Amino acid sequence: MTIDSLATVLIAVVVAVGATALLALAWDRRRAVGRIALTAIVVLAVTAAAALQLNRLTETYPAWSALVGRSAESSEAPDDPGPVSIAVANPQNQHGPAKVTGPGQLVDYTVHGNASGLTMPMTVYLPAAYTTPRNRAFQFPVIEAFHGFPGTPAAWPKRLDAKRYLDQEIAAGRMSPTVVLFPYQTPNPLLDTECLNLAKGPQTETYLTRDVPDWAREHLRVRTDRGSWGLIGFSAGGYCAMNLAMKHPDRFTAGASLSGLAGPGIKVGDDSEKTTNSITWRLTHQPPPPVSLYLAWAADDAGPGKDSRQIARLAKAPLSVTTATMPRGGHSLPVWRRMEAPAFDWLSAHLNRAAPAPAPKTPTPQPSPTETLTGTSLAAAGRH
Repeated sequence: MTIDSLATVLIAVVVAVGATALLALAWDRRRAVGRIALTAIVVLAVTAAAALQLNRLTETYPAWSALVGRSAESSEAPDDPGPVSIAVANPQNQHGPAKVTGPGQLVDYTVHGNASGLTMPMTVYLPAAYTTPRNRAFQFPVIEAFHGFPGTPAAWPKRLDAKRYLDQEIAAGRMSPTVVLFPYQTPNPLLDTECLNLAKGPQTETYLTRDVPDWAREHLRVRTDRGSWGLIGFSAGGYCAMNLAMKHPDRFTAGASLSGLAGPGIKVGDDSEKTTNSITWRLTHQPPPPVSLYLAWAADDAGPGKDSRQIARLAKAPLSVTTATMPRGGHSLPVWRRMEAPAFDWLSAHLNRAAPAPAPKTPTPQPSPTETLTGTSLAAAGRH
């Protein structure tokens, strides 16, 4: 039973109700000290139940270990995440990976960031095609998925049912087999970084744009070209996806925002929230980057709607913008559940597909420093 499960919240509610009933029944039978003690127990029980429900809604602490600051490293090998039930449809396909029907897998890792100095857990979605032996020679495109604040990456599989949607879209052929990374965006659940390098805080932008991709390229079979890397996020994560794609077009080719704003809404510490970390400022004052953006929002979600429309108006080549709106739903998980499948499909259409890993380059033999050139080779060298 995890800390954010419904069962945990219900047990806490039962305890709070029981403590309240006990206080009422025992009030006349207890002296002042006993009444104070029972009242304190009731207050603590009610507070705990409220805190657990708030945590369940925000995913601030997805596990009991996170509450005390611990995270377990995965014991599974990066390239061998375990058995999966698969069915190969075209084993003789020479132009792409063998098509596979079956569920993907969620695997937990810990990423040690050399550039940022941050060490945080990360969940990885591996499509079924990734795990079949017939596709061992292939490298897959990648999407980094960002969560909102407050929250954790667990919101994607738990609240947005991301694994089911990814399996569904890949099986239907609307999305090509893709590795999806669900990284943390802050080392402190109560600190909102907006995926940025804070002046006096964690270097999250460096972690997400350098450390996480470098780790994936080293430990997973993923493509390394920028045309195979995309970003997606909801709420604060939507801003992250847009901002990081535009700031790092050398590493990412596309970004999808679900109800994201055009600015971070926090103080970075260097006033960059008004300039280089404001998407509308960048579009007004700097050349547009060669990336593609997908902006989705609900019509009754005023802030993201206003910002997304402004971004679309300011966009000009080589930046391209696709927009999608829902008539209602506000700023909510049900809206993002309906948005995520089309957003993943759009991203997949803008990313390169899985391809065989390039053959390692064979170094050209060089003459040793003590090697003596013959007369013939010396004459040939002189002609060049």
